[in-house]
Formats: sequence, structure tokens, C-alpha cells
Amino acid sequence: MPNNASLEKKYIPPSDPKARIYELFNQSLALKQKVIDGGYLDILLPIGQMIADQITKGGKIFFCGNGGSAADAQHLAAELLVRLRSPVERRSIPAIALAMDTSTLTACGNDYSFDAIFARSLSGLGRNGDVILGLTTSGKSPNVIEAFKVAREMGIKTVGFLGGATGGEPALSFCDAAFVVPSFDTARIQEVHITAGHALMELVEDILILNNYC
Repeated sequence: MPNNASLEKKYIPPSDPKARIYELFNQSLALKQKVIDGGYLDILLPIGQMIADQITKGGKIFFCGNGGSAADAQHLAAELLVRLRSPVERRSIPAIALAMDTSTLTACGNDYSFDAIFARSLSGLGRNGDVILGLTTSGKSPNVIEAFKVAREMGIKTVGFLGGATGGEPALSFCDAAFVVPSFDTARIQEVHITAGHALMELVEDILILNNYC
């Protein structure tokens, strides 16, 4: 484990913190504009329709991810399970974040492996006709990929929110549909993921309301 002194040698904080803050915001804006201009958002409409169709038929949606993406997974699940937009009153939409239960996660990590933490829960909770949305900014998270593999075996639709230098691979190969952010900067990818996630959840909610589901 590196000590603080060795870390300080590798990283020198910017001399102008205010300029750095503006630079980070501009990087985020630039990536979002790249996503818009490149047509990357077009996939959200069919993804939203697929999710809404599965829920209308009695399915539910699972979310999973690691670190900040785990927080995003919980965030998006809560938007459906509880409330997304204050003016919109509707029934609860079945959504589960697979990273919420620390006892289950640590038991699986201890008894099996960290790579199995999402797949193990999904195998018990998931059913044919459900959907899983996995977030991995690198496209390489083994536990998300394992969950996708199990999902396919069970007849569960797989959706990826991806990124990374390899264009979302290898996770992309296990997705029925994927929103891939063209970047390898983790923080910037996460910022695009949560924006796209909010847009997708609103779309799902709108479709379900129009279909008299909720």
C-alpha cells in the first residue's frame, strides 16, 4: 500500500483550483455534446420501450454496478420504486438494486467470489421476462459480466451502460442493448451515465403511464 508521501510525488494539485473546476465542467459538457452529436442517445428510446414492455408484462428491472456505479444503480432503482418526478403520481414500479444488501454481498464475496455477487442474487431473484441494467465505465467489470451471462441463461434482457477504451467490451458482447459513452475517463462517463439514466427512467415512466400501467 503506497504511503501519502509516495502519492504526493505522483500527483501535484493544480496551481489554479478555480480554473481546474471550470475545466472539469467543460470536459463534462464536451463529452455530453459528443454523445449528442454522435447519435449515441438514439439507443435510449428502444431501451426504454423494451424495459417498459417487460414491466407491463409483469417483469421487473434489476440494476448493478461497482463503486460510483453502484450508487447510480441504487439511485435509478429508487427513482422507479419510489418517485422520479414530484408532479407525477403513479404506482411503484418494480426495481431492485443488487448492491444494496451488504450482508448478502459480503457473504457471497467470502463464500464464492466478488465476481459472483450480482449473478448469485440475480439467479435467486430474477425470472424470465425481467431486465437487468448493468453499469460499468470500463466495460470490464467481471461481476457485471457474470450477471449478464446468468441473465441470458434465464431469459432476462440485458442492458449495458458502458464506456472505456475498448468501446464497452467485453461487457458489450453480453448486452441485448447498450448505451456506450465514448470516453475512458471514469468520472466523466459516470456523469453521462446518470444524465442518460434520468432520461431513460423518465421515458420508461412516460410509456408506462401512457399504457395505463401506473
